[in-house]
Amino acid sequence: MGDETWIYGYDPETKVQSSQWKSPSSQWKSPSSQWKSPSSPRAKKAHQSRSNIKVMMIVFFDLDGIVRAEFVHRNTAVNCEYYKGLSERLRNDVRRKRPEKWANGFILHHDNAPCHTSLLVLQFLLNKNITVCPHPPYSPDLAPCDFWFFPKVKMTMKGKCFESIQDIEAATTEQLKTLMKADFQNCFSKWQERWDKCVRSARGIF
Repeated sequence: MGDETWIYGYDPETKVQSSQWKSPSSQWKSPSSQWKSPSSPRAKKAHQSRSNIKVMMIVFFDLDGIVRAEFVHRNTAVNCEYYKGLSERLRNDVRRKRPEKWANGFILHHDNAPCHTSLLVLQFLLNKNITVCPHPPYSPDLAPCDFWFFPKVKMTMKGKCFESIQDIEAATTEQLKTLMKADFQNCFSKWQERWDKCVRSARGIF
């Protein structure tokens, strides 16, 4: 399964990460080494926004880990031609890194982005006997990249400043190395649980 996402030179922390408060009965030490209590005035924070420095990462993974991850060169459009070439590179990686899947055939899961569903890409996948797992529209909760992989990779990078695209790529690559096989297997288990929930709901809203 795979998808693409933007990685920013600076991405603000979440509210949980930047929170300076715990339970009313507790006291704790802030990063500025001053003890805070529930009666202390709240710190003023300037509005923070994402950096203009960013790079797009595209990743594909399976139960055993990452099969392919690449960063898109600046000013390169991820269109149907690019994605077709990427699909060819992915196919070569599967043949080299997952010979058993290459021999038995593998199923590709991605969402319904225009470059994924273009006629050029679909024809290429059909010619190469690559089966595509259908994805329900408007369902990021059923896309493992959206509900697990990208949040997992980005969370520890939030609140940190990277001065260049090279710095972003290096930090992201190091973060990818921290993911273990058990993490990917747990992701697939969660994906199956979400499938089952949708089936049981009989297309109901939940």
